[in-house]
Amino acid sequence: MAEFTELSVADIRDGLKQGVFSARELTDAAYANIEKQDESIHAFLELTPELAYEQADKIDAAVAAGDELGVLAGVPCAFKDNMNEIGTHTTCASAMLEDYVSPFDATCVANAVNAGAIPLGKTNMDEFAFGSSTETSHFGKTMNPWDHERVPGGSSGGSAAAVASGMATIALGSDTGGSIRQPASFCGVVGVKPTYGVVSRYGVVAFGSSLDQVGPFARSVRDAAETLNAIQGRDPLDCTSQESLVDFTANLGQGVKGMKIGRIPAFMEVEGLQPEVRETFDKALLKLEGLGADIVDIDLPHADAAISAYYVLGPCEAFSNLARFDSIRYGHHAHGANLEQRYEASRAEGFGREAKTRIMLGGYLLASGVYDKYYYPAQQVRTLITDDYRKAFEKVEAIVLPTSPRTAFKFGEVSDPTTMHLSDIYTVSINIAGNGGMNLPIGLGAESGMPVGMQIVGPQFHDEAFFRVGAALEAVCDVPRIAVQKGGLA
Repeated sequence: MAEFTELSVADIRDGLKQGVFSARELTDAAYANIEKQDESIHAFLELTPELAYEQADKIDAAVAAGDELGVLAGVPCAFKDNMNEIGTHTTCASAMLEDYVSPFDATCVANAVNAGAIPLGKTNMDEFAFGSSTETSHFGKTMNPWDHERVPGGSSGGSAAAVASGMATIALGSDTGGSIRQPASFCGVVGVKPTYGVVSRYGVVAFGSSLDQVGPFARSVRDAAETLNAIQGRDPLDCTSQESLVDFTANLGQGVKGMKIGRIPAFMEVEGLQPEVRETFDKALLKLEGLGADIVDIDLPHADAAISAYYVLGPCEAFSNLARFDSIRYGHHAHGANLEQRYEASRAEGFGREAKTRIMLGGYLLASGVYDKYYYPAQQVRTLITDDYRKAFEKVEAIVLPTSPRTAFKFGEVSDPTTMHLSDIYTVSINIAGNGGMNLPIGLGAESGMPVGMQIVGPQFHDEAFFRVGAALEAVCDVPRIAVQKGGLA
């Protein structure tokens, strides 16, 4: 039943209504595909067939009764392993939480399941979302479905790989500085980081609370829009969530004729931007112009400070959030002669190298005498960047830029932390500002043959703008929906 791997969200919903197949058959096909592929890709950390078949039976019963089906009815779905799902392990790919079993559902997980999604399992990630390649996972790396010698990106690499390989129709990830959009670019799928507050963060293990946002991976813009429709909205358990009941599918067919779309010339001069990425991006811009869009040059004067601000704000918030893992309330437990030694041993054994680095950096940046020198200026930069975007969107309706300066790199190819951090140079600024953005696959690199992504950014709480642009451009970009290159699917 491999043909199910190519069905869209709407195809699945309609097929269930028409009796073409059952939710159980869809679930069987999904797990058969996972069994065939995941040993070599390692996208999943835990499979949840008991939950999946329980959900499938509910959907089949609803179909038999003639009940209205949810928007995600029967859709095979995966969840990043920093999202609590009752009865499953939520490890954040860390030894610290290896034995932790969720006693409740994250709101985003509950919303997806309530909309009918089939919960296949939990996906691999960089430990506590600290990384850009899914290489920092305690449980081993995930391979890019296009080429098993290359990284899938991170930190949501498992979710991106699950969708790109066809093992899941959709997946949820979290994005703190590009952790949905960058792996979506590397794996050739659509990945959406909504405006901060569109989706509840309740039940998602926090990295940077003012930066984190949950969003979908999918193989098409419409599938991503339907998924976001299902998981969005105000949640009383998350005070930062907002009342957002926009239909993100409403403008998908409007096209971009007459639409003003911003281009940032300075971003095309970034050191490390690969020629194949620039070439593919420039071709996509020409396609937008051919569709009738008006490409306007704009400036984000303070965007070059985004990486510096992010690597102050992120570690500071991570230091605060990870303080709860003390082996007494949460986390790995080691023995010690006294409480202080127990804390030290538990954290030394439980946290990996990257997590320890972020914790130490955050502790230093928040120390007396250092805070005023780094943290306060970083918050000032955040205000400036946010204002830059606000002013830009007075001139244009959407902004386009590369998602990453490079295509997926090979394992071991990037060992320098600075080079690794620059993978997110185009993505971190919208987390700092709170805007939403999408990765759209726009082609394959001429040299590497790997996917290249365009990032489309919209005004705050007007994410329908980038969905509109994405749908129009997707229609004229001939990019495979399932990985087909070396190491991928035949």
